[in-house]
Amino acid sequence: MNKEINNNQPINTSLAILPISSVAQALNIHQRTLRIYDKEGILSPKRTDKNRRNYSIDDLEKAKLILFLTRNLALNLSGVKIILKILEENNIEPKNYIKYIDKIAKMANINTNVQENNIKKTSKRGRKSTLK
Repeated sequence: MNKEINNNQPINTSLAILPISSVAQALNIHQRTLRIYDKEGILSPKRTDKNRRNYSIDDLEKAKLILFLTRNLALNLSGVKIILKILEENNIEPKNYIKYIDKIAKMANINTNVQENNIKKTSKRGRKSTLK
């Protein structure tokens, strides 16, 4: 039986449909990074019957925020946990996370220059020096 699709109906962004490989590829990060986020309790996707992680669009938005916070604002994962709790308490929708935090960062005088410097600093973390 075919049903007509109502184009005005909102999409359920909390439906877990994306495997870890797709999310990692979409965000250009390693799957291990997503596993760390899960272990730390800051991004816990739903699990399938076979215990595989399945991410929703909301999870993808949260992952983008985590990357923004760690890369652009140079926060550690403890800081990220606090920010996520604040967003939940203020009922901010996942699709608006980055816009909301970016606004707050600018109010705190963390402009794009500061963010660019943070990106340069954090991009070098964990890499071995080639100098001998």
